[in-house]
Amino acid sequence: MSVFAAADVFSAWHQFIQHCLDGLAVGALIALVALGYTMVYGIIGLINFAHGDVFMLGALVAWTLITTLEPSGTATTGSIAVRLFSILLVTPLFCAALNVAIDRLVYRPLRAAPPLAPLVSAIGVSFILMNVGQFLAGEADRLGVGVVAVDL
Repeated sequence: MSVFAAADVFSAWHQFIQHCLDGLAVGALIALVALGYTMVYGIIGLINFAHGDVFMLGALVAWTLITTLEPSGTATTGSIAVRLFSILLVTPLFCAALNVAIDRLVYRPLRAAPPLAPLVSAIGVSFILMNVGQFLAGEADRLGVGVVAVDL
């Protein structure tokens, strides 16, 4: 086996492992959203269609923090820790506050209403949050930046 063939085998395994890790990460995010749907439906009996849109706005907040707190030049351990801590603190607080506001303004007044009214309002809130995300971030795809810059 030549050196080039060994490098190709290593590259193929590296790519396979990377795809497996990417699949696990995406699957974990889907499971997290599904768990949220299940918990909300089990507690209040409402399918919250805006749940995924709240996640989308939370991801937008995290992306904004990553890009605005990106250090210029070389990153130190302290600057990376500050970025990670701020992202892990601010993003869940934002999502929780947004969920509380949606519950108090939209869902709570409809608790005694017929079952169709909260369902329609959940779809409406989902459309509103989707359009807020499009207004703030635009419709174009964005290139994700890493929290830690790695030069290959």
